[in-house]
Amino acid sequence: MSDGHTPSGGSARLNTGVAHNARVWNYWIGGKDNYEVDQQVGEHVAGMFPIIRDIARADRDFLGRAVRFLAEEQGVRQFLDIGTGLPTADNTHEIAQRIAPDSRIVYVDNDPIVLVHARTLLTGTHEGVTAYIDADVHDPDAIVERASQTLDFTRPVAVMMLGILNFVLDYDKAREIVRRVMAAVPAGSLLVLTHPTFDSEVGGEGQIPAMEFWNENATPPITARSGADIAAFFEGLELLEPGMVSCSQWRAPGSPAAVPQYGAVGVKP
Repeated sequence: MSDGHTPSGGSARLNTGVAHNARVWNYWIGGKDNYEVDQQVGEHVAGMFPIIRDIARADRDFLGRAVRFLAEEQGVRQFLDIGTGLPTADNTHEIAQRIAPDSRIVYVDNDPIVLVHARTLLTGTHEGVTAYIDADVHDPDAIVERASQTLDFTRPVAVMMLGILNFVLDYDKAREIVRRVMAAVPAGSLLVLTHPTFDSEVGGEGQIPAMEFWNENATPPITARSGADIAAFFEGLELLEPGMVSCSQWRAPGSPAAVPQYGAVGVKP
């Protein structure tokens, strides 16, 4: 773990005796910022559902391809990354600012360990801005209000929601979160989303028992959804090619195997 103080109020939330998603995810993609309890739960889930490591890596690779595509081909210069997780190599701001140094990125998370690492590691270019706000996905109005201090909401914003809405167990609430955030950004803004699915056509049936074990032994609780329910998050938006597909296959070179995690990018008309 890197040195750093626990943010105000964070100590009460920081429980290293229970596996936490951000740290287990970090373990699955080969990171070092995790505890023994995270490794134990991560290994157990991987034993039940071996493809989980592939999902974690595919989700991370999707982020890289999506940010590069948006910065290079769509000219996006503002990113709101909600539920960013623990910093690893090639975070959103690094990819975007490598292409366009004046890019502005706001990260959002509510995990105190993520906060400590983010404030230490997420330093961007002098030309651009890299900011971090401590907020919960369940409070989209607070996210928008605080992000607007860094981002210009009269210009397009790429809203990144990778593997975050699966922690909003109430489906109507999850859809409302997307609606409220996308209502705050102007035309030309984009929603970049990944979400686990139990759809069998992409090998998702194994998600259900693995998630049941997770919900009994780790935090926060998680859910998978059908492709139809995930597609509905893009209501009112226009999906960019190739539409909603396994995130491993979205604008990917070659013919990678599908993983049970959908990914898509939609633009606000």
